[in-house]
Amino acid sequence: MIHKMKSEILKAEVLVEAIPYIRRFAGSVVVVKYGGSAMVDEALCASVIQDIAMLKYIGLKPVVVHGGGNEITSLLQRLGKKTEFLDGLRVTDAETAKIAEMVLSGSIGKGLVENLQSVGIPSVGISGKDGRTLLCSKKKDEKGRDLGFVGQIDSVDTTLLHTLIDKGFVPVLSPVGTDVQSHTYNVNADYAASAVAGALDAQKLIFLTDVEGILKDKDDASTLFSSLTELEALGYIKDGTIVGGMIPKVQCCLDALDKGVKSVHVLDGRVPHALLLEIFTTEGIGTMVTKESL
Repeated sequence: MIHKMKSEILKAEVLVEAIPYIRRFAGSVVVVKYGGSAMVDEALCASVIQDIAMLKYIGLKPVVVHGGGNEITSLLQRLGKKTEFLDGLRVTDAETAKIAEMVLSGSIGKGLVENLQSVGIPSVGISGKDGRTLLCSKKKDEKGRDLGFVGQIDSVDTTLLHTLIDKGFVPVLSPVGTDVQSHTYNVNADYAASAVAGALDAQKLIFLTDVEGILKDKDDASTLFSSLTELEALGYIKDGTIVGGMIPKVQCCLDALDKGVKSVHVLDGRVPHALLLEIFTTEGIGTMVTKESL
């Protein structure tokens, strides 16, 4: 009985700790870039869906932008189509772009919508082609090589997103864009989330990843940066502290801040309820990146 009471008191204390954050962020837009293990593991997927539902129930306005690179690769393999990458970006011919659209806007996007609606959250799956939300042009890699139908986002039209949000829906956006000639483009989901968060003037952009956050030593989880300013992040990229695949992730964080997003968070999506732990607890669990020190 005593043990149970202590457990209930602990739950109450957690709720009380969350009050100032709920008061501060209620009514604001939070963009969640959903990817990695949290999309593959059923238990983690359920945890993320519950977190997004909680954000919605307590008055925030979540928008989900999802990836799906592994699923695209898997289907291409089953179809006997070779996948080629240049500097981490998938070379995408017209057929591959259509396959990517089928996976992202079809099975993945609609699956997330179904999961959200199963916990009582009205949601709508759209792609960046709907309402020309993501207007793109051809993106080339850093060496100027042609990547095919890989999109660089030139503009974000938020009309459809705002319409859905204002009507109480959670938009679930797949990173597929179009150009003025109506070509289909596959867009990196991190870049899409950053562009969308900036266009929506989001309070927060949250990246769910398969790492603890931004680390001083990429092989040592104990070196996690709990917070970074833009200037500090640029310095750590320049001196080689932030390396490899984390560089484009951090650059997406900084791009979102430049577009007006108040704070960007890099979280370990393998931790159950990572979203709630980061937003509504004093310590948080990942890395928060801001323009200046708070």
